[in-house]
This record gives sequence, C-alpha cells and structure tokens, in this order.
Amino acid sequence: MAHTALIPLPTATGTAGRGGGEIPWHVWCCVAAIFSGAFGSVWDISWHEAIGRDSFWTPAHMMIYLCGVLAGIACGYLILSTTFQKNAPLSEVSVSIWGFRGPLGAFICAWGGVAMISSGPFDNWWHSAYELDVKILSPPHVLLVLGMLAIRFGTLVMVLAEMNRAEGAYRKKLEWLLFVVFVFLMGATVGVFQEFTNRVFMHGARFYLLVMIGAPIWMAAVARASNSRWAATLMTGIYTAMHLAFCWLLPLVPAETKLGPVYQHVDHLVPPDFPLLILVAGVVFDWLRRRTRAWNPWMQAATLGTAVLASFFVVQWPFADFLMSSASRNWIFVTENYPYFVPPTSAWVRNVYLPSEPTVAAFWTQMGIALAVAVGMTRIGLSWGAWMGRVRR
Repeated sequence: MAHTALIPLPTATGTAGRGGGEIPWHVWCCVAAIFSGAFGSVWDISWHEAIGRDSFWTPAHMMIYLCGVLAGIACGYLILSTTFQKNAPLSEVSVSIWGFRGPLGAFICAWGGVAMISSGPFDNWWHSAYELDVKILSPPHVLLVLGMLAIRFGTLVMVLAEMNRAEGAYRKKLEWLLFVVFVFLMGATVGVFQEFTNRVFMHGARFYLLVMIGAPIWMAAVARASNSRWAATLMTGIYTAMHLAFCWLLPLVPAETKLGPVYQHVDHLVPPDFPLLILVAGVVFDWLRRRTRAWNPWMQAATLGTAVLASFFVVQWPFADFLMSSASRNWIFVTENYPYFVPPTSAWVRNVYLPSEPTVAAFWTQMGIALAVAVGMTRIGLSWGAWMGRVRR
C-alpha cells in the first residue's frame, strides 16, 4: 500500500520510518497523557468525596499533573526538533508560530501542558486562602480543565492530521484512536456540569439543557470526521464502558475519611454516578444520519438534534425514577454511595427531586431552549467535523 502523502517519522517503538503504518511516538505520548489526566481526575474527585482534601501530593493529583508533564515535554521536544533539525521529518506538514515549527496539535498540547502545570500551585494557594472545598468550577480548576481540554483537542488535531494523510488499514487503526480522543472530549464537556447532572436534577429541564450543550456537538463531529457508519454509537459506547469501569472498580479500594464533619460512613472510594444513557442517543443519531445524509445541512441538524434530545429524554426520565428507587441501591447502579460530607437531610440522600424550574411553563420554555441548543450544537458539530476532514498539519 503506498503512502505517498506520509512523512517518515520515528514510531512509538523507536524504529525509523512508519513500518507500514506505525502510529507516531508523539501521538502515543499525548494519548497516554489524556488517559493519565482523565483517570487522575476521576480518582481525585473520588478521593475528595471519600477521604477529603488530603495533600497536594496525593497519587491522584500526581496522575492529573502527569498529563501536563507528558504532553508538554513530548510536544515541546517535537516542536524544538522540528524547528532546529535540518530536514526534520515533519517539516513539510508543520505550521510556523513565533518562529517555531511543528504540527498544529503539538502547539495546542504544549499550551495545555503549561496551563495544567501552572494550575497546580494556584490550586494549592486557593485551598490555603479560601479553606477546603470540593467545588469543580473554582478558578484554579477552570485553568486545569482548560489545559486538559487543550491537550485533548491538540491530540485530536494530531490524530486527524495523521489519519487524513493515511489510507487503508492504517487509517482504520487511527480511527479507533479518534473515537477514544472524542470520548474524553465529550466526557470533559459533559463532566464539567457534574454538580448539576446529579439524579436529583433529572426531572428538571436544566439537566437536559446542560447535556445538550455537551453531547450532540461531539456526536455530529465524530460522525463527519470518521468513515464509520456507527461513529457516534462507538464513541458513546466507549464512554459508557469506561464510566462503568470507574463505577465498579473504585468502590473496591478501601478508604477512610480524614476530615469532618462526617455525615456519611465511607469505607471505600466513592464512585461517580451511573453513566447517563447517551448511548441510546448515539445509536439513534447514527441510524438517522444515514437516512438524512443528502438533506440540507440545517434540516439535517434539526432532525438529528431533535432526535438526540427526544431519545435521551425518553430513556433518561424514567431511568431517573429507577435510580431514585430502592431497586437501584446495589453495586451495579451504585446509588447508595454518598460523599462523607453530604448530610442525611439532603435531597440526594433522601432520593427526592430538586426542580430547577418553578413552574410547568418555565420547564417547557427551558426544554424549548434545550431543543434549540441541541439543533445548534449538532449543526456546529457537522460543520466542525467537515473541517476536521481537511486537517493535514
């Protein structure tokens, strides 16, 4: 198989050249960084909820910041070697920024690494100045999340550039990496609203609005960027499988609360909530996409966005009732796990809904906004995916 458009590059195993389609070492480094940051983040939240804020040097924190270190060093080296090495392998598929040359994704990842590492001492100071907290959207956490998103998006750009220059079996191999990177991007954008997607909010329109902000854009983008007929299904399926692994494995790790007040007895790491049923929306999206491929882009986006919201609403609304019931309080659905600081009087522990809209009219108005957002994000995702298909550098 000829790869006339590909540039020879050292592979992850250190051998020269592509060897018939070896994924480049810098792509593997950035994918490893993404895994490190994602697993460390889930572990760290669980650590906070079971043990409390222990120390800056906890293993979970170190795994998070390893993400920034891996991506920063790998992409920094790649940029410097491409800039100063004569006849550098990637020079013909690089961009120039401030006199430095390298793949566009490498510059994005390098910035993300700097942002993540900078957020560390900022976060430590924040906790010292403003007492202990477990807020997800504190300023240092926002900087950390922005850095992680930059690394994930930069890796996406690198995978896309490599994939769009590839053919045959090698392209299919890269497409699997593409699905994985998309999983972590969608997980980050949905996960940033974690405080508002708890099951107590699942009968409120704001919950559906937030999910529509974070999910349809990635379904549409991966569907356009990939050649797979089931791209959105594969992405949401991998997301669900990874989330379930966290739900079922973290409770196996013993833990003891070190801070007070302690309202819930905890003897193991607290897992995340059971995953949202977006896999159903992914299946519906792929099924409809093949039947609307020739439609006007806005008509297609309106159909797909409406289908995503409707299918998600139809399955998640009754599933929320199940999660509130005693039948879900087992190791499969993990609804009996609460952070140590949640008082027994909270709606979460009492399994009662917290309405996010004061009236029925307000609920349907917000649902109308959620529908408009679903359509708009789907349209953006389709256009963005088309752009992704043209990335070469």
